Amino acid sequence: MVSIRRAGWFVLVALMMAGWTGVLGSIRGEAIAGVIASRGTDAADGLASRTADLEKVQALLEKKIVLQKLADYGVSSDEAMAKVRGMNDRELHRLASLADRAGEGADDGLGFLIGIAILIILVIVILKLVNKEVIIR
Repeated sequence: MVSIRRAGWFVLVALMMAGWTGVLGSIRGEAIAGVIASRGTDAADGLASRTADLEKVQALLEKKIVLQKLADYGVSSDEAMAKVRGMNDRELHRLASLADRAGEGADDGLGFLIGIAILIILVIVILKLVNKEVIIR
């Protein structure tokens, strides 16, 4: 304990951070699983799932953001829909499942702002621990 007092608060805080990191690292994460819907071999079932997938992709292609991106790449919505209709069932289902995961809006950057705030706080704490000052003139 005497050596920690001689070395100052820096060693104590470093040991506390290392211990806390070890505690957080030992906590197990949560595993999430889902059920994948099976596809029947019946022709009517395949037609119904293809129709549902086409509706999902068409709804995605009608969004304003997607239309703007297509226009930026020089593709009209009619050309994109013609390409989608030409896909086989497997490709169409994959695109529809990706469309389900697409965000409703653009990223608002909240995660980025939180990361920057944490970085600034960390730099300030480190500077205080080593007794340094930053003067902005």
